[in-house]
Amino acid sequence: MKDDKTDSIVDFLFEAGMLAKTPRSGFFFLGSGEQSVAEHINRVSYVGFVLAQMNGKADVSKVLQMCLFHDITETRISDLNYVHQKYTERLEDKALDDLVTSLPFGGAIKTIMDEYHERTSIESLLAKDSDNIEFILCLKEQVDIGNERALTWIPSAVQRLKTDEAKLLAEKILSTDSDRWWFGEKDSD
Repeated sequence: MKDDKTDSIVDFLFEAGMLAKTPRSGFFFLGSGEQSVAEHINRVSYVGFVLAQMNGKADVSKVLQMCLFHDITETRISDLNYVHQKYTERLEDKALDDLVTSLPFGGAIKTIMDEYHERTSIESLLAKDSDNIEFILCLKEQVDIGNERALTWIPSAVQRLKTDEAKLLAEKILSTDSDRWWFGEKDSD
């Protein structure tokens, strides 16, 4: 006997695994660095938690859900950077609709993603800022290993930030060596 609900859930979990195999394409244009969509989502989620904590009033769970699902459609449409998007029809709404209609909990994903795309709630603004902060972190790491081109990409990423928390965090990121945490104070044992 086939359990359609469980089958669709298992299919979804395998599909989500494709994010680890889907490269973020902007790094090709940057000339250095590489990252999968899953790696990006992972750090976006950490940034989202941090920004929600800094805000103090946002629903942390909602921010984390938005961060977790913000690029889920890239399993179906891939990661299309700004140049690619000029020449390609993304059909992101169709990809999301096709995904959520296959899942018994698809309505919950659709609700959270609709709010994320509307960008009216503090949670959606923090989640989008988390996406941009993660990119700023990547760019700063590339600057710190000698890619001067990354310097020219940073200002436009910073300009996209909407919340005070993200702007403050970006300022600190850009003035901090990306390996400071490694060389910081360690126990002497």
